[in-house]
Amino acid sequence: MSKHPHDEWSQVLFRQFKDAGVDLFTYIPDAGNARLAELAEEDNETRLVLLTTEEEGVAMAAGADLVGKKSVLMMQSSGVGNCPNYLSFSKGGNFPCLMMVSMRGDYGEQNPWQYPMGQAVDKILEAMGVMVFRVDRRDELEAASQAAINAAFRNNQGAALILTQKFLGAKAF
Repeated sequence: MSKHPHDEWSQVLFRQFKDAGVDLFTYIPDAGNARLAELAEEDNETRLVLLTTEEEGVAMAAGADLVGKKSVLMMQSSGVGNCPNYLSFSKGGNFPCLMMVSMRGDYGEQNPWQYPMGQAVDKILEAMGVMVFRVDRRDELEAASQAAINAAFRNNQGAALILTQKFLGAKAF
């Protein structure tokens, strides 16, 4: 049995992504995506790519789509601020862009530096035409992730699955 605190839901989410045809997992490391990244690295049918900055993941999503592949960009909420220009290219080119965003700066946050970006995430994403699917409780995960998957890959939309601190648990500071 895994000792990782996010093991159960990460396995469920990994399976959903894989069942949807996602085989490229791009990420900036974060506690909220660590187990999902491990699962992608361990699986022989998926590829995990470490990014130097979050917007690279948006570009990789477009590139994956151009060659008939599907990807997910996994990042912390602070990285959303790096993506708007690239998201405009994704929208203009009608490329799907599925994101999994682990939140900071919301429920239970103890680091005051995380609040400004945490409060701006939904507004930034929505301004860039990205659909937002928030998960506050475990029982919301599958439906929200399926909705995000469908928005991205059936409708060529930007879609962000937002895993809130209510769902993930707040980090101590």
